[in-house]
Amino acid sequence: MPRTADKTDIPNRLTEAGYLLFTKHGYNATGIQQIADQAGVPKGSFYNHFDSKEAFAAAIIDRYTAWVGQAWDACMADAPGEPLAAIEHVFGRFIQHHADTHCQGCLVGNFAAEVSESSTLCRDVLRNSMRSWRDRLAGLIGQAQQRGQVRGDISALDLSTFFWDAWEGALLRMKIEHTTEPLRHTVRLVLNHFLRP
Repeated sequence: MPRTADKTDIPNRLTEAGYLLFTKHGYNATGIQQIADQAGVPKGSFYNHFDSKEAFAAAIIDRYTAWVGQAWDACMADAPGEPLAAIEHVFGRFIQHHADTHCQGCLVGNFAAEVSESSTLCRDVLRNSMRSWRDRLAGLIGQAQQRGQVRGDISALDLSTFFWDAWEGALLRMKIEHTTEPLRHTVRLVLNHFLRP
């Protein structure tokens, strides 16, 4: 393998390979040798950059969380100004992403089901990830509450938490049924009924 002066090249290749393999096969079914092979680097290079497979998984969750944040920002850049319409726009784009990727699901949701009980490190990173998403959505729900478009008897944060819980559950059903209809159904119910005053 040719050497590179870019110190981020190998860790970037490893995390890209890990994301691909973890998404396709899951955490437990993916070995470090597979990750190194997919990245095109010697297995020893893995341990030059990551202390363990657990630490590697945590780094990938962080990277995935940042990617979702960037995707959210990109969606908001051309979203309608009205907050409920903006929420519908963002989640419509997320649904299209899941359709385009053949219903692979959410890496955070997949990891939450597979490693949250066995890894304190991953559990903490997953918690922070979900909190950041919940807080973003709560901001929009709060704006809609101020306009009288969303029920005010439950806090924006609690409503956002409920929305994300429903979304993650719908993602699991999407993977089972291999269709994005559970996502569409959940967003319609939450926006058109459960959030309304």
